[in-house]
Amino acid sequence: MTVTDVRKDPQNLTMTLDAEFDATPDRVWELWADPRQLERWWGPPTYPATFTSHDLREGGRAEYHMTGPTGDQPKGYWEITDAEPPHRLSFRDGFRDADGRPNSDMPVNEVDVTISDAGGGRTKMSIVSIFPDTAAMEQLLAMGMQEGLTEAVGQIDAILAGEPARA
Repeated sequence: MTVTDVRKDPQNLTMTLDAEFDATPDRVWELWADPRQLERWWGPPTYPATFTSHDLREGGRAEYHMTGPTGDQPKGYWEITDAEPPHRLSFRDGFRDADGRPNSDMPVNEVDVTISDAGGGRTKMSIVSIFPDTAAMEQLLAMGMQEGLTEAVGQIDAILAGEPARA
């Protein structure tokens, strides 16, 4: 399996997901940089993502929605705070309301992605979610954030193996 570890640290308000892939750092970066590839894995299999904007430059923004099994479409956005291809991506990750505006009823967390050569033709990717407070961490984890991210990243091996996109 792709995901090698998930650690929650309530004291530091973080959740860290580590994964390793049989690919170069450049190839793993493409999974973020190409919105069509990102759509194939961002979101668990039952909630695939559709990106409607995608600018991973510092100061850029990405907007997306996920489509659930009953047709519901929760919306999200990223505000890019740092991008150093192919090794680092940082963004503020939030929810949008039905009109596409940031949803102030939901927490916004910081996300730091690092991509590094693990040797032997493998690449390590770490995704660190940093929560603004304990209540936000508890709320997002209760919504299934850990399971959803684990399932989402678990889809990457199939993309790297060249398997066709899901229907």
